[in-house]
Amino acid sequence: MDFTEEQIERYSRHIILPEVGGKGQAKLLKGRVFVLGAGGLGSPSLLYLAAAGVGTIGIADGDCVDLSNLQRQVIHNTERIGKPKVLSAKETINALNPDVNVVAHHGRLTVDNIREIIRDYDVVLDGSDNFPTRFLMNDAAFFEQKTLVSGSMFRFDGQVAVFKPAKGLPCYRCLYPEPPPKGLVPSCQEAGVLGALAGVIGVLQAVETVKEILGIGDSLAGHLLIFDALKMAFRKVKVRKDPECALCGENATIKELVQYEEQACEFRAPSACERS
Repeated sequence: MDFTEEQIERYSRHIILPEVGGKGQAKLLKGRVFVLGAGGLGSPSLLYLAAAGVGTIGIADGDCVDLSNLQRQVIHNTERIGKPKVLSAKETINALNPDVNVVAHHGRLTVDNIREIIRDYDVVLDGSDNFPTRFLMNDAAFFEQKTLVSGSMFRFDGQVAVFKPAKGLPCYRCLYPEPPPKGLVPSCQEAGVLGALAGVIGVLQAVETVKEILGIGDSLAGHLLIFDALKMAFRKVKVRKDPECALCGENATIKELVQYEEQACEFRAPSACERS
């Protein structure tokens, strides 16, 4: 594709990278990424995907900006308190990079709409903060054969993984077969979370997503990257495909999407904001 003079200047630091170049930047501009959640993990992911020039970014979130969000959700600001997060995120992205087409989905994803919504995207990035939503996204990505870039955080610890079961690699259920019982894992409202940790994990998700679009480097697929902020230590462990996995195993028993009871901190029940 032909770049404008403005695009050549904007993406110059990408274009001079041998691993990216003009062809790679063109791939990014044609790329389509769906991001679940415009919260703690989604915020830094969205900012860096937009800055990189990912051409189409879909965002789904049913929540509105709250004052307590601003400690970690850097895509929003004080003036947007009460505004739907997807609209706030879209406003920030449009101001950052007009090349990016933002498709906003204000509302929760369910078994009835998730597959249709993610179908036209190349990569799915999960920035949700609760197990039911993560399992729903994993299962939908599996059935739609989409690469899933997953992130999670708790207090001072974070995890990043890439799941590509369509390539014969493990899915999220190979690592975590079922959601934990309700109430077993405290929410971020109850346990707290280091705000800057969201930046580390969300940016790592963006890095893996950009690599997937470009087809460069070693994918994190088949591994789990664990970060301990207090010790400033990373650890990468291998995740093996579970032959007995209920979703991607040889004798899989899950044939359709499962809607688990919602347990959320940033993905709460429908609010007045969502219904408006």
